[in-house]
Amino acid sequence: MSKNITPYKDSELGKKEQVTQMFDTISGKYDNLNRVISFGIDIKWRNKVLKIVSDKKPQTVLDIATGTGDLAILMTKTSATKIIGLDISSGMLEVGKQKIEHLNLSNKIEMVLGDSENIPYSDNYFDAITVAFGVRNFETLEKGLSEILRVLKPGGVFVILETSVPTRFPFKQGYYFYTKNILPLIGKLFSKDKVAYSYLSESASVFQHGEALNNILRKVGFIE
Repeated sequence: MSKNITPYKDSELGKKEQVTQMFDTISGKYDNLNRVISFGIDIKWRNKVLKIVSDKKPQTVLDIATGTGDLAILMTKTSATKIIGLDISSGMLEVGKQKIEHLNLSNKIEMVLGDSENIPYSDNYFDAITVAFGVRNFETLEKGLSEILRVLKPGGVFVILETSVPTRFPFKQGYYFYTKNILPLIGKLFSKDKVAYSYLSESASVFQHGEALNNILRKVGFIE
């Protein structure tokens, strides 16, 4: 079991409420900052998710922890006729809605305020579900994954896009140096919330990945 990392160490709020507060605060700067701290690689990663989902020719797609809608917008390149972007942060959703309106995609994408651990849709509803850089923010990972399995159609596709710590030298050492020393400085320049990007790097470093995540997916029922 990984540590339950929260954005604000001294806050009495639960993780879910803290994450909502954090993303509401940084929503206006989030897109530009992400491009900088990932050196634009996040765009390449999202395109890989697009390829996986496109190959399944879905009609309905749910993008969980959609944030400002980058991945939901990409999903318009699939065969999907209904795309839902779900997030608990109204601030992030508002930025996403503005982007979607600017791209004239409001008729294809619906941005919904909602909780990934209590998804407001019926069983077996979606052909494809994606989560980009979001599962590590779930308050209860197993509950969130169980909800995703519930609303995913049998035979549907579920894609998690997430960062993890490199295991090989010198990439591992470089990663820790960058996330501990450089990333928080960049975050302070872009965001008025000084702890936000420290949390994002810390939560990524302790999040379970590889076989550890597979074991959780197996327990929930995604993997037999």
